[in-house]
Amino acid sequence: MKWAALITWVLTAGGGFVLLSIWLMRGGMRQQQEAGNRIRPPLILSHFLLAAAGLVIWIIYLIADKDALAWIAFAILAVVAALGWTMFAIWLRRRQARTGVAETAAPGAPAEQHFPVSIVGLHGVLAVTTVVLVLLTALGVGGS
Repeated sequence: MKWAALITWVLTAGGGFVLLSIWLMRGGMRQQQEAGNRIRPPLILSHFLLAAAGLVIWIIYLIADKDALAWIAFAILAVVAALGWTMFAIWLRRRQARTGVAETAAPGAPAEQHFPVSIVGLHGVLAVTTVVLVLLTALGVGGS
């Protein structure tokens, strides 16, 4: 189960990296000063950095096999998930508020409105799977 968690975590990180790249290319860092409901740089960057730190701790857990590291990785992952749900809510609210005219073509559209729905969905499904697998591993379910 711990190896499945690693695989899903790496796949989730890959999807997240694609989304972060799109956000950066579309001017996401400039959204700090802009008005409106947007994903701000501190939110997305803390989500990214904490997820990466948690993954590193998970890899160290796999090497050292210390249960405390699995719980630390899970705690970090719980914060990452909360930040991710916050970003998803911002993205979804803005997406649902669009009128018949495509907002993504508008000059003031937030960078995250350029995210492909398929990648957002896959990232979310993989993230939830990762959280569950990390929790089950930390609890000792399906242990070696």
